[in-house]
Amino acid sequence: MLLLDSKATATSCPQVGTWHGRSGRRDFGHQSHTCPGGLGTGCWLSPPRGCYFADAPCSVTSPCCSKQRKPPVTDSFLPAAFYVAEWLSPSPMRAHHRPTGRGSKHNRFPWGWHSAWQLPSSSSSSWRQVTVQQGPLYRTEGSHITLWCKVSGYQGPSEQNFQWSIYLPLAPEREVQIVSTMDPSFPYAIYMQRVRSRGIFVERLQGDAVLLHITELQERDAGQYECHTPNTDTRFLGTYSAKTNLSGDTVELTCEVSKSTAQHTHLSVGWYLLQGAGEHHAQEILTLSKDFILKPGPSYEQRFLEGDVQLNKVGNTTYKLIIGGVKPSDQGQLYCEAAEWIEDPDGTWKDISSKQTQRTSLAVVSQGRDLSVDITAAAGHSFAEGDTLQLSCVVGAPKSSSRHFEVTWLLNEREVARVDTHGVLMWEEKYQERAELGQLRASKPSNTVYVLTIYDVGLEDKGTYQCSVSEMKTPGDLHSIQTNVSSSIQVNVKPTESHMRLAVSTSTPQVTVGDPLTLHCQVQGATSPVSLRWWHLPPQQPGHRVLVATMEQDGSQSLGSTYRDGSTRGSLQLQKESAGTFTLVIPSTLDEDDGGQYRCEVTQWSRGRNWTEKGEAAVTVSSMGLGLLATLRSRTATVSYGQSFELFCHVDASYTLEEVPASVRWLFQPSPPTGPLQELAQVFPNGTVVWRTAQPQFQGKAQLVKTDASFKLHIHSAMPAHQGTYQCEVQVWRRNILPLGQPAASTSSNAVGIKVVLPESKLQVATKNSSVEIAGGNTAIECRIVFAQNNSQFAVTWYLLPLLADTTPLQIIRASYSSILEYGSEFSSPAQKSRFLSQRVSSNIFQLQILSAAPRDQGRYYCVVEEWLWLVDGWYKLGEGTSGRTTLKFRPPEHQLQMEKTNHSISAREGEEVTLPCRLQGALQAHTHLSATWFQVRSSGSDSALLILHQDGTMEYPQERLAAKLFLRRSSAGDFSLTLSSVQRGDAGAYYCQLQEWKQQSQGEDWDLRALAHSGYTQLTTIPPESTVLSRICSSPPLLNFILYLPLVLILLLALAVFCWYCKFRKNKKVSVTGWMMELEGNEEIKKT
Repeated sequence: MLLLDSKATATSCPQVGTWHGRSGRRDFGHQSHTCPGGLGTGCWLSPPRGCYFADAPCSVTSPCCSKQRKPPVTDSFLPAAFYVAEWLSPSPMRAHHRPTGRGSKHNRFPWGWHSAWQLPSSSSSSWRQVTVQQGPLYRTEGSHITLWCKVSGYQGPSEQNFQWSIYLPLAPEREVQIVSTMDPSFPYAIYMQRVRSRGIFVERLQGDAVLLHITELQERDAGQYECHTPNTDTRFLGTYSAKTNLSGDTVELTCEVSKSTAQHTHLSVGWYLLQGAGEHHAQEILTLSKDFILKPGPSYEQRFLEGDVQLNKVGNTTYKLIIGGVKPSDQGQLYCEAAEWIEDPDGTWKDISSKQTQRTSLAVVSQGRDLSVDITAAAGHSFAEGDTLQLSCVVGAPKSSSRHFEVTWLLNEREVARVDTHGVLMWEEKYQERAELGQLRASKPSNTVYVLTIYDVGLEDKGTYQCSVSEMKTPGDLHSIQTNVSSSIQVNVKPTESHMRLAVSTSTPQVTVGDPLTLHCQVQGATSPVSLRWWHLPPQQPGHRVLVATMEQDGSQSLGSTYRDGSTRGSLQLQKESAGTFTLVIPSTLDEDDGGQYRCEVTQWSRGRNWTEKGEAAVTVSSMGLGLLATLRSRTATVSYGQSFELFCHVDASYTLEEVPASVRWLFQPSPPTGPLQELAQVFPNGTVVWRTAQPQFQGKAQLVKTDASFKLHIHSAMPAHQGTYQCEVQVWRRNILPLGQPAASTSSNAVGIKVVLPESKLQVATKNSSVEIAGGNTAIECRIVFAQNNSQFAVTWYLLPLLADTTPLQIIRASYSSILEYGSEFSSPAQKSRFLSQRVSSNIFQLQILSAAPRDQGRYYCVVEEWLWLVDGWYKLGEGTSGRTTLKFRPPEHQLQMEKTNHSISAREGEEVTLPCRLQGALQAHTHLSATWFQVRSSGSDSALLILHQDGTMEYPQERLAAKLFLRRSSAGDFSLTLSSVQRGDAGAYYCQLQEWKQQSQGEDWDLRALAHSGYTQLTTIPPESTVLSRICSSPPLLNFILYLPLVLILLLALAVFCWYCKFRKNKKVSVTGWMMELEGNEEIKKT
């Protein structure tokens, strides 16, 4: 018997640079150090990192320390991911460590100490624990053993590595490495070959659990294992024999079983019967389990209950099997099998050894009661469906008239019918109905002849037939004396063949949506009525089929759910035109999806079976929109006012358009476009014409005509309102369907533009250029019409071209033909509107009046005249003409004003106020007035007037939005400095001012410009506003919420603290009062005593 035991291990201090530990790694430099007080010897690391004993580590300053101290937490010294679990045995420990007892579990580090604590890593403080299978375990030599080991509370990857080692009994101090999950070179040489051949391997159950497999235990495998406690191998010793004693109708067999195992084990003993060549199909006779329970085999259960089969124990090692009333079924090879069982510490039982006796042959000999059974078939062994099968079972037995037989008919070893000793017939349930219909019959012509007749053979009747004959001692006896089964007869039943053929065709292989679909299914060779089903196989859904219609054997019809609505495809027709011809008609195909394969399935029924034949026909259904094309044409694209024109919408299709319902919609979009095309009129399939009220200009002037495949729109007396884009849209519906519903297809034609030419304009405008020079005051620019029609009206637009080159004309004012004035964006301020006026002096002369002209009004002026004519439905523009340029100039001033020309640069913070300088140098002449204008230079290079101070003291803001922001704060008569309040980022740029000197010769006369000058440029730069504490708080919602809610939180905490203090005070006070009362009562008791 092999013994596998385990014990804890500890190591002495290795020398510097020596190999040490489970994994074979080289350690740091170590030296041995002996501690006082009997603490033992520890291992001192060099460089100093601490002194480690089997019980506890020591600090760097004091190598010798108490056993309660823990090792320092440092990943650089010991890898925290490497742990081992051991089972400790009561054997002596190496070094100084002694285990607490057998079965104690410890975590051991690879450098040789034992402890129940974990070395934590730098990133976690969880405890690592290794658990192994509880031992000891016992196994027999040559058996397969598995030992499990798992780890929990670990850190790092989910898949952990395991290493297994053994300490042999002859060398308990030496570690022998067996197998590793991470290092193929880990095993020692004695185990390397077994590991490579997988005689020893590790099976990983999960990332942190494994099984160690030793497929065939050897005697040298006994020892102490790391990571789990190996089991002590056990060895079963015993001798087995069998003795056979045959005496009359009773058989007695004995089996001698003994064991010599030191451990407490149980035995199980069983008897088995082998018949024929079935080595692996032994029948169980009777078994005594390890729990001392007798269990009979299925074939001997009834005889066991009746006491005919017994198992008795005689003495300590003899087990006797008794079989009473031996039957022929008992003959064969009998043997005894014994097994030894041992209980593992976890409560499970393991069979550790088993052995069989030699086989003993048992022959049951008949004593004058021979019984033979023969089976025959009257008409061979091969039949067709519907034929008659007759089987005879003949019993051969001497003195048959005085013997009692029970006969059972078997098909494929399953009972069909039984005739008992009284001649009573009993059918199996599945054959009862056929027997009642007269299809089956079983008879007993004599005591030795039994007949089974099947009048209507089916496929279910084929197979192997046998008859089983059992002899009874007396009629009605429940147990037979002997039973014999006849040889088998293989009966083959050929299925009835179908000669039905199918031909599927269509007379409409290619149709257009709305056309009828006709399908034919011709059946030949059917010998009985058939049922028919039509299926549609849509090409867009492979593998899917839709039921169209069915016709049953009796001629009843039904439609599939998709085809029941007659409003979609019409009323389907399924007809049987002749004995084998069926026709399906779909009056109107719905869309292209009705194309694809149409399958005809015909089923013929006979003798409870059916045969189905299938055939398919392909149909292509084209869209009504395929080939549908509309083309719009016109004989002329340009017509004169009052002339008639025609538009032709021609429709082409792959089918005859006159045979399908069709509709045409006329669409129109005026020119210039004001939106999408709008419906003008529609002609419906029934000929109804509907005009849309959105286009009243066509009513009474348009006519719609249909001719064959064309639709014509005729418009007479064309007007300008008829000018635009025309289009026709054609819609078609499926034929043979009412109501029409949604169109089956539609198409739109090309767009055709029609231009209506108005009467020619005769307008002529004077184009001669001129020049006007003024010193100031009011002036007028003239626009003259040379020739125009008498009944025309005119719209005049005045433009200004500044003197700067490459400038865009500025619209000043427009006077429409109805005298409505419209000012341009640069002249829309009230001050500008009051200075620029448009007047019609005569029928052909228009003037632009400029009041209080200033030098900024200099430039080239011209007018654009539009000629408008009233026609039938409104005013229409016939043409326009542009006049020549009139240049407005100011006479040079008599002298120049003296101003400061220096350029300045000013910086201002956003939101602050800034003042831009503008000062006159020198004295102002008598009887003169000054006007001042401030300009801002735009990025485009043009100057924009911001503020104007006229010579009469009035203030003008060309941009009214700046009125509240700009101020002239004049500290003296010559100071025209501009103040900007609340500077914004957009105010940055260059500014300058212009001063003009005006003089009025006498009261009531115009002011004359005497002198002018402009200042230097002032560059204004804006600076972002300075960030304050308050602004930072307001701009940060989290900070603002923190400041707002912090006082509330502090108040709540303070209230909670006060409440806790109050509760504690009440509790202390109550305890104090209670103590005082108890002391007082004690004093009173003392006084009483």
